[in-house]
Amino acid sequence: MKKLSVVISAFNGEEKIEKCLESAKFADEIIVIDNSSIDNTRKIVEKYTQNIISQKNDPTRIDQLKNIGFEKANGDWIFSLDQDEQITKELVDEIKEVLNSNSSVSGYWVPRKNLIFGKWMEHTGWYPDYQLRLFNKGKGEFRENFVHQTLKVEGETTYLKNHLLHENYETLSQFLNRAINSYAPNEAEKLMSEGYAFSYFDAIKFPLKEFLNRFFNGEGYKDGFHGLMLSILMAFYHFIVFANLWEIYKFKDEKDKDMLKVVKTGFKDASKELKYWVNTAEIKTNKNPIKKSFLRVKRKLSSK
Repeated sequence: MKKLSVVISAFNGEEKIEKCLESAKFADEIIVIDNSSIDNTRKIVEKYTQNIISQKNDPTRIDQLKNIGFEKANGDWIFSLDQDEQITKELVDEIKEVLNSNSSVSGYWVPRKNLIFGKWMEHTGWYPDYQLRLFNKGKGEFRENFVHQTLKVEGETTYLKNHLLHENYETLSQFLNRAINSYAPNEAEKLMSEGYAFSYFDAIKFPLKEFLNRFFNGEGYKDGFHGLMLSILMAFYHFIVFANLWEIYKFKDEKDKDMLKVVKTGFKDASKELKYWVNTAEIKTNKNPIKKSFLRVKRKLSSK
């Protein structure tokens, strides 16, 4: 069997990291990157491994800093893991099958279950939430200075069936703190690097598009009230992304712009899109074929 190294990124994770480490015990090697934790994280980690790499915490480069652990790993394969994640027993068995195989695949995407505010989000854009985590040593790295970037793997990749468990947001303050102080500013910088051109309409478009995508296209309504609230919270997050872009543009203001007209046009377009997605959701959930046909006609007419 080929050797496996699990590389874990940690910062002040005393409440969750032990479950993470327990789930990784099957590996031949555990390497923990400690991003200057000031709680009991290191003490807990030392019960499982002495392979600890200490470095200065930098939330904007949290993914890229994992590359240090990848370079130090001795395994033939590497599994990248965060402190609030756990490798399920079923996934462990599937990983072992990969280690025993002679596959030419360089990396594997893993489906991830997100527990948010005490509930597994089966919809709302949070599932299957595939993450590229298992890869051949020397084949994978994080290349950009952005939060939540995708691991880049050289060669063929495919998908595993069993889940990674992610104990995601537990409190509203946790969500808002990360959104406002870390994720949104970072995403705004990324959009700028990709050539974003400022538009007043985006103040409405960004949050509206996200809400419609989460609640209707992502079937957030199937997650009940959690789905509705998380769709609204994610819409707010994208509004904050736009607000950060506005700040980058020095709070751009054009006095000749008719803001009443801008808002009226924005909500007129939004109304059409909302009707389309409401009708689409009703088509999906309605079992009556005649009613479905009626709703399709209604959707077509509402989009004109």
